[in-house]
Amino acid sequence: MTTSPFVYACITPHGGEIIPELSGSQPERMEKTRKSMSLLGEEMKAANPDTIIVLTPHGVRVDGQFSITNCERMVGSVEENGAEFGLERHVDRELATALSSAAKENHIPVASINYGTSAGPISCLPMDWGVIVPLRFMPDVPIVVITPTRELSFEVHYQFGEMLRGVVEASIKRIALIASCDWAHAHDAEGPYGFDPAAKELDDLVVELTKNNELEKMADFNPDFIEAAKPDGIWQTMILAGAIPKDKRQIEFLSYEAPTYFGLMCASIK
Repeated sequence: MTTSPFVYACITPHGGEIIPELSGSQPERMEKTRKSMSLLGEEMKAANPDTIIVLTPHGVRVDGQFSITNCERMVGSVEENGAEFGLERHVDRELATALSSAAKENHIPVASINYGTSAGPISCLPMDWGVIVPLRFMPDVPIVVITPTRELSFEVHYQFGEMLRGVVEASIKRIALIASCDWAHAHDAEGPYGFDPAAKELDDLVVELTKNNELEKMADFNPDFIEAAKPDGIWQTMILAGAIPKDKRQIEFLSYEAPTYFGLMCASIK
């Protein structure tokens, strides 16, 4: 097996209650996932990254384009069970600029996003829960946040991942990658998306494909099946698959559970 240019990578969920400070009166509800996230955090710390790239479905969405944060810093908070957890991180603008340039050179639609001012302390974008939850367990290093677009095919997401790999290979920095993914959102009739049997079916397949290092096969899911189950993780997973192809990755599956209406999975890529 050839090596990956990333010092570490993982697939994480982003349910707010995973954060210990937001677990409320039922800390056991996501305890399995919380323990796995703590382990992922320890492994990330041991990998000693200079920068962490986070792929999130809940950041600034730009129709038909991948969005890449290119601001000075990001700030955000998550509220659950009457409590609030906030986080702030600096952005690795050098890496963000390199990624945007490489995407354009490869004819991949991309938006480099900022807010407030071009530089300085007012140059700040909101940090979404898809970023905050995994970073709660990770070392405090600069980040680059990327949000995919569902207007483009899974094939283009894979190509974006290949571009990502090329930029990381050319960098002297130690770069890590997080694919922040929740899975089917239709596990519970009382949940906001109702119940659909496709939810369990899709999540069972996702776990199997992850354990077998066959992430690319998620792109073959029927669109109607995806719509029925309502996952938000396939797009980020396709980017990760392109960034760390099968012959360069060894997946360690840690856990899966669906204690509420959506599925939570943790896996490390070494």
